[in-house]
Amino acid sequence: MSKKHLVKSTTIVASCTMFSRLFGFARDMIVAQIFGASIGVDAFLVANKIPNFMRRLFAEGAFSQAFVPVLSEFRKTKSENEIKQFINHVSGVLSLSLFLITILGVLCAPVVIMIFAPGFVHDGPRFDLSESMLRITFPYLLFISLTALSGAILNSYDRFSVPAFTPVLLNFSLIACALWVAPHMAQPITALAVGVLIAGIVQLIFQFPFLLKIRRLPLPMPSLKDPGVRQVLRLMVPALFGVSIAQINILIDQWFASFLQVGSISWLYYSDRITQLPLGVFGIAIATVILPSLSRQHAGQDTAQYCKTLDWGLKTVLLIGLPAALGVLLLAGPIIATLFNYGEFDASDVVMTQRSLIAFGVGVPAFMLVKVLASGFYAKKNIKLPVQVGVIALVTNTLLSLCLVWTLKHAGLALSTSIAAMVNALLLYILLIKKGIFAPEPGWLKFSLQLLVALVLMAVVLVFLAKPTSEWIASAWSWRVSHLSVAMVSGVVAYFVGLWVSGYRWKKI
Repeated sequence: MSKKHLVKSTTIVASCTMFSRLFGFARDMIVAQIFGASIGVDAFLVANKIPNFMRRLFAEGAFSQAFVPVLSEFRKTKSENEIKQFINHVSGVLSLSLFLITILGVLCAPVVIMIFAPGFVHDGPRFDLSESMLRITFPYLLFISLTALSGAILNSYDRFSVPAFTPVLLNFSLIACALWVAPHMAQPITALAVGVLIAGIVQLIFQFPFLLKIRRLPLPMPSLKDPGVRQVLRLMVPALFGVSIAQINILIDQWFASFLQVGSISWLYYSDRITQLPLGVFGIAIATVILPSLSRQHAGQDTAQYCKTLDWGLKTVLLIGLPAALGVLLLAGPIIATLFNYGEFDASDVVMTQRSLIAFGVGVPAFMLVKVLASGFYAKKNIKLPVQVGVIALVTNTLLSLCLVWTLKHAGLALSTSIAAMVNALLLYILLIKKGIFAPEPGWLKFSLQLLVALVLMAVVLVFLAKPTSEWIASAWSWRVSHLSVAMVSGVVAYFVGLWVSGYRWKKI
């Protein structure tokens, strides 16, 4: 895939993801206004995070990293019938495994809650509520993982828009349940758990017409004899450890936060949602687009194009990730106040969420870089090295969390995660070069100086326009929206002007 097509595909994925994220913010604003940062929200976030933790572990994480390179190779070396059989056998094994895990999760809900949120054990209302909602949300794992399989197939055939758009259906479901189902339930927050389950079913069905169009709709037939399935499983074992490490980092934050004051889990969630915008819209979009291309280039032994593709991914991430991080750091308070400071989400919640948002914001570029750098290994079916790096990042996060949680509370957990991501990204980059997998294109020093000029100009403008958080909290919604819009647009314009003045031209990407 040429750079032109990479840009086009990334733009499509980013646009669809942006649409979904905007509705995600609308969803979070509605949830924050109706439920605030309460016991119920803490319980729902735990019940919702557990199946999503498993999903990222088995489906979008380890499975996709193993499945996409194998399918890309099969497209070059196997017949049409062999490819179809491979997809059917893989989907059968995945479906059966997930079905058994789902049954186990529902039956053992209390034990699962004790593992994921041990601080809830001595908090009866939060424990009971999270347990009852987990029994509703856990089946989401089955449906959303099969949705991820469908998305991986579509991505392998360069059909990126449908998988990128699909998450918006989850936001529609949660918004509808929060507004119209919750008022009619004895425990209103439970409506959100119902919304998650409905969304999983709808998201899976939504994929079917597009899979039929490319004649790749799976017909699940479990078979461990298929050589492609065995290859995927072999690759999944180290990948599972690698993805587990990333998810365990998140679990560590939640584990510690469950012992902190009520609202800590909610504050971390809302701040993480904002940092997920640049990560989800651009970081994951770029990684999603380049992985199939890198896999095909590796299969075709096109080393020069492989390096160019990875170089393009890294530069694009920095062009977007660094100004995004700067914007989050300088506008954390205004962003939180404008999005969430309504109804049950009070001024104290704004200040506490601002602290963790700043801590997460520090790591935005690193979070994005890890996605792209790891793709450089996954495309070559080299999963062991990212796993080893991930272990170092996990240890770093755990030790820092133990040190910082006592003084910085929930913000210390967010900062630990950011620093661990920086360590992860740096080590992956060093190993890519040391192992001869990646050779940077010429011009990185000049590119770095151009970025620095643009970021400095952007910072000057944002510092001038930003006002104290207390002023944002005390102001009306219309004032917040208008002033935040002006600040954000001005910062973006200043950044692009800085790039232009420094001599950078986008056609060079």
